[in-house]
Amino acid sequence: MTVIVQPAPEGATVSPAIAASARRMGAAEKIAQTTAPATLVPGDGRRTLIGLERSELEAEMAALGEKPFRAKQLWHWMYFRGARSFDDMVNVPKAFRAKLADHFVIGRPEITADQRSTDGTAKWLMRFADGREVETVHIPDDGRGALCVSSQVGCTLTCKFCHTGTQTWVRNLSAAEITAQMLVARDQLGEWPTPTDANRLISNIVLMGMGEPLYNFDAVAKAMRIVMDGEGVALSRRRITLSTSGVVPMMRRCGEELGVNLAVSLHAVTDDVRDMLVPINRKYPIAELMEACRTYPAASNARRITFEYVMLKGVNDSLADARELVRLLDGVPAKVNLIPFNPWPGSTFECSSWTQIRTFATYLNDQGYSSPVRTPRGRDILAACGQLKSASERARRSTREPVEAVTDEALDAAEAEARAAVLSLA
Repeated sequence: MTVIVQPAPEGATVSPAIAASARRMGAAEKIAQTTAPATLVPGDGRRTLIGLERSELEAEMAALGEKPFRAKQLWHWMYFRGARSFDDMVNVPKAFRAKLADHFVIGRPEITADQRSTDGTAKWLMRFADGREVETVHIPDDGRGALCVSSQVGCTLTCKFCHTGTQTWVRNLSAAEITAQMLVARDQLGEWPTPTDANRLISNIVLMGMGEPLYNFDAVAKAMRIVMDGEGVALSRRRITLSTSGVVPMMRRCGEELGVNLAVSLHAVTDDVRDMLVPINRKYPIAELMEACRTYPAASNARRITFEYVMLKGVNDSLADARELVRLLDGVPAKVNLIPFNPWPGSTFECSSWTQIRTFATYLNDQGYSSPVRTPRGRDILAACGQLKSASERARRSTREPVEAVTDEALDAAEAEARAAVLSLA
């Protein structure tokens, strides 16, 4: 397989800082161009139709000797009505359904754990055909709700405060596996056929689950195009937020191709602190990250970039940090999401006091930046921000020592692991 780094579109202006970042793109970023296994369920070699875009679905129908309108029928049943079997498609000829069943499946990954928090948050552990698992979380809120979707099994980034970062990166999810998380959630919530925007239990998608979405951009983008299609799941791009830890070379492409909302996991205002908390900062430091935010194509005063900032006692929560954050945000249409640290087994951090969080938030608000404090949801089932980690991995690692501070060698090892993944897919 040839790995291709996409060039900037013709006529696009790219700042020197971002151009330098692109030249430094390593193996971990290049896995954004790889594909993962597309099978959702164990089977007999039949392929899934979930995760195919319209043109691909039409091509599959043509290969079966069928007319293009069959693809439109299938799309309606899979993504508008939520069919889980070809037999559910009652207006499709029986002979055609049998032909489909000979070649394809439209099943779902297995739910191996279904947990419900006292606050209504739901967390599903989903197992794919190769036995790998990810977690998906639904956070309800007054007749609507956000679905937190995973993009990788594990994570390459090893952010020190994040539980998911202690799980070794295994592989990217396919577009089918990313899309399936939405379908499974709707199955569990009984939200078929597709409701109107005014009456949705899943009104928003946040790509804030396991993994770094911009390290798996092709699959993420394909899945989101399926989700945004107006004749299926029909979620607006304004209802989708992609969160990145700062993969600078991929940010502009995300804005140009998807136009979704952007959230940036900032968490520190100086390079020395962010190097420790978010090791990718050693490759793409704060100045380059902020420049990429200023030039993000989908950002405007009406669609501000969200800066996620986890509040860590004695680490990043001083009034001086708040002042520096305001300086960094100058020129960026921004809001700040302050996140009380959510503890997990083995973590060494403490959450800032509520007095300190309020002081920090008040200063930002007084400077004109909306700075809501995120209400922790699902803490009792380890479903809150930074707590996701597949149960099988938790079980395997439960007897090990707490994770040590991330070193440059560990970051290099993550890059090496990504490089091996690229070669294995060649």
